[in-house]
Amino acid sequence: MSIKEEKERSLHFIEEIVEADLKAGKHESILTRFPPEPNGYLHIGHAKSIVLNFGLAQKYGGATNLRFDDTNPVTEDTEYVDSIKNDVKWLGYNWVNEFYASDYFDTLYGYAEKLINKGLAYVDESSSEEMAEQKGTPTEPGRRNKFSERSIEENLRIFREMRDGKHPEGSMVLRAKIDMKSSNMLMRDPIIYRIKFAHHHRTGDKWCIYPMYDMAHGQSDSIENITHSVCTLEFVPHRELYDWFIDKLEIFPSKQYEFARLNLTYTVMSKRKLKLLVEEGFVSGWDDPRMPTISGLRRRGYTPKSIRDFCDRIGIAKRDNLIDVSLLEFFIRDHLNKIAERVMVVTDPLKVTVTNVPEGHIEECIIDNNPEDENSGSRLVPFDREIYIEKEDFLEDAPKKFFRLKPGGVVRLKGAYIIECDEVIKDENGEVIELKCHYIENSKSGQDTSGVRTKGVIHWVSQKHHVPAELRVYDRLFKEENVSAYEGDFKDLINENSLEIIKGYAEPSLKEATQDKKYQFMRNGYYVLDDNSTTEKLIFNKTVGLKDSWNKK
Repeated sequence: MSIKEEKERSLHFIEEIVEADLKAGKHESILTRFPPEPNGYLHIGHAKSIVLNFGLAQKYGGATNLRFDDTNPVTEDTEYVDSIKNDVKWLGYNWVNEFYASDYFDTLYGYAEKLINKGLAYVDESSSEEMAEQKGTPTEPGRRNKFSERSIEENLRIFREMRDGKHPEGSMVLRAKIDMKSSNMLMRDPIIYRIKFAHHHRTGDKWCIYPMYDMAHGQSDSIENITHSVCTLEFVPHRELYDWFIDKLEIFPSKQYEFARLNLTYTVMSKRKLKLLVEEGFVSGWDDPRMPTISGLRRRGYTPKSIRDFCDRIGIAKRDNLIDVSLLEFFIRDHLNKIAERVMVVTDPLKVTVTNVPEGHIEECIIDNNPEDENSGSRLVPFDREIYIEKEDFLEDAPKKFFRLKPGGVVRLKGAYIIECDEVIKDENGEVIELKCHYIENSKSGQDTSGVRTKGVIHWVSQKHHVPAELRVYDRLFKEENVSAYEGDFKDLINENSLEIIKGYAEPSLKEATQDKKYQFMRNGYYVLDDNSTTEKLIFNKTVGLKDSWNKK
């Protein structure tokens, strides 16, 4: 977003809060955080949160911490930690501190004892079923059990035994003692510590008790002096508990603010569901180009700028809504149009013999890399006697407004000559298999003095010098627009035709293709070299078409 656009855009409600806090002198500067749980790969929904948190810090001269919420040793892995850090950096952001909730395990344990000493926490040995029944319903108050009447001394003793591994997993938990009649079910004596004999990716086997999310989240914010703790709307009910802990523990008063999460059409934004897609083989991995993960979007050819611009455009709201994925595609298409190198790749070849080109003759044609960028330079593409064009670029019985090749008709070959079709060759089934054409003298692009006018320009490749390539063309991963609204198994909605593999015939410059470059396959779409591509087998992923064609289907 340009400076002018930034000034013209009205403030969203979180920016208004930040500006009011700074103006009132509540904070000298702001400190935000991005706190992912390392139990999966980040997706486009996380990108919205990243852009918001880091963007706020950048705009108001503050900073952002990257904190891993690693309080569940069963689901977390260093693979996810590494992927998250890579994704944040790729999006263009740097954090001032890298923290882990596990860094605070000793402090959080001390907080738990403090609550016990204040008579605000107790060890409960009820079963999960008993606790659920005692908790009541949204319309009926809950009730406490006999364990809530334990003395402070007994609670401390048993909690320390839990810490020392003297009680089996699932046998007891530590609960905050708040209000069993609260209209907010989360305030009805929530569990704040549980026993888990599991190896932690950072602390190893030091701990066998682990804090619950609400026991770690706000307190970690407070420990780091986070000024504005921004999270999505599903955490609105947690805010009361967030504030309760800060108040009772008498710690730095971080404040939680909520915004609407990103919901995108034709996909899912649940790490649990995305993990199922990977584990059950519906996709090739977390970075499958059909996935909404940041690594999947990167492999498909999306740019950091396109994702940041998309997140800025959809804005920050207080109500959930469903964003059309075509808007995301608009931003990548717009960016790629400016930066992608134009190259020629034929996918459904029809042989053309240019009869007035001598056998063995090769001529180099100069083609601009990107007409949108005058500094992008040009390249040489070999033109010789036998070339391939797209089958659809020839019609034997062409309508009047067909401006490509037809018997007796002329068309310009991109960067090369105007050719005229002299003869159509068919096989025994009557299918056209070859065209005999001649090129018009003095009609070479950039040097044309032939006086022949054409209305059509088509791409082509040399039959002899082309490079074979595999093109992977992607469709929506799901057949339904609003997958989350489906009441059955979401996997029933998977589009079994979401991947099409096409054989391509590419101009020889693509032998030097690299993953950091973006390409427009002329008159086809935007592509990027796949991670699994080799010099022996070029593989390109289609990022997006030249135009939005989905709504026409």
